[in-house]
Amino acid sequence: MEMLKKDKSNNDVQESSLSEKYSKLFDQLERCNEDEQRKKIEEMNEVIDEMDEEEFESMFTPVLLNKMHKMFVEKKLLMNDALVLLKHFGYYRVLKFSHVYGIEEASFYERFEEMIIDEEMKKKEKDEKLLVDLFECYLLLNNRFNSILFSICVPCLMKVALKKEGNEETQKEVEMALLALSNVLYLDMGQELNLNDIKEIIQYQQEHHNLTRLAYQSVWQFLIYRFFNDKRLEDAIANELHLAREAKKEMEELMIYVDWKRTEEEREKETKEELILLRWLEVLNLYFSKCRLRNEEFVGLVGSIVRVFRAARDNYKEISNQCVYSLKKAAESRAGKIDDLLKSGSIDAVLDEIQQQTMNDRIVSDLLSFFMVVLWKLEEKEKDEKEKAKRKELKRKVFEKMEEEGYEDIIIWLGHYIYCSAFGDFQLIKNCFDYFVFL
Repeated sequence: MEMLKKDKSNNDVQESSLSEKYSKLFDQLERCNEDEQRKKIEEMNEVIDEMDEEEFESMFTPVLLNKMHKMFVEKKLLMNDALVLLKHFGYYRVLKFSHVYGIEEASFYERFEEMIIDEEMKKKEKDEKLLVDLFECYLLLNNRFNSILFSICVPCLMKVALKKEGNEETQKEVEMALLALSNVLYLDMGQELNLNDIKEIIQYQQEHHNLTRLAYQSVWQFLIYRFFNDKRLEDAIANELHLAREAKKEMEELMIYVDWKRTEEEREKETKEELILLRWLEVLNLYFSKCRLRNEEFVGLVGSIVRVFRAARDNYKEISNQCVYSLKKAAESRAGKIDDLLKSGSIDAVLDEIQQQTMNDRIVSDLLSFFMVVLWKLEEKEKDEKEKAKRKELKRKVFEKMEEEGYEDIIIWLGHYIYCSAFGDFQLIKNCFDYFVFL
């Protein structure tokens, strides 16, 4: 216990020093010339990269934005330098799923909107680079957008995203543009979505590999969010662009770069590969929620989630828990069939996990929901005798899996856990007992 307290104390000192270091650098900005300011900003961005999410969220507030705006108004901070700082804030926020509230009320955020409108209203000599920087900051820093401004942002950033050069500078520009677009959640774009442009970006990457991993994940995320408002995209996503095949390939390649043996205590912060892997799982959860079309790639995709789960389960709870949720969503998907769950190994993985003694209520709920879906799909009415025989064979295989893993012991453990549990989902508890009685 003393060791834990000591470690926590050391972490607190480190966090405190990061905050103090950033504050000192920020306070020094207004006393620097242009060259010195740029060097300070580079240092400040490096400090941000060292922070964890809690530290970042406590430091990046509307108050900080208002101070920056005041410096800009008083001409103590150049707009280009301010945008470099703000873009890095946004990059960190979106990549690490950080939630910062009240940003849209900051004076600098309002300034973005004014500057975007002013620059866009110009009939000639528009500063395209300034517009791109403004658009990226506008989309990265917040999730609440003016729909009129949004309709201006998207075509401009899509133009950047369509760049084909494979050099490092262009890759960074494309990555930032696509990351900004990926932060646009369920906003209905209407006719502003140019599906041909998105297809071009994805298909060119599949052939030429000109994008960074984060850029490629981001363009898929941008497309999947549009899927919620336009179900006509499903065929293009599943069968033309091959989401399942591409997500499987990307996740399995990312797994190579993750040190799965590193414990939670040893992990000071997530690597970029770990964060991109989490972003892929988020995207797949959205897709599973809405997809109806099934192809042969579905089984491979679910199998890759199982492999990520098995790699992460001992030392990386955030990823393993996200995998459990993804497997639940895959089971719930109308495209997913019972034989897909068997072939992918997801039933084995869930049976194995449900015997663990250290799960929280949310994970237990997800695991039980997975079994409820299995039951419902097994009870679906068969259309003909051939289908009925196939369903009977599937039931036999599922029950054999239960027996192989010793499901009788699981029932006793779950019964005790559910009775004592605080999550209190009566319908889930009832369904759980109904399920095991059915077995």
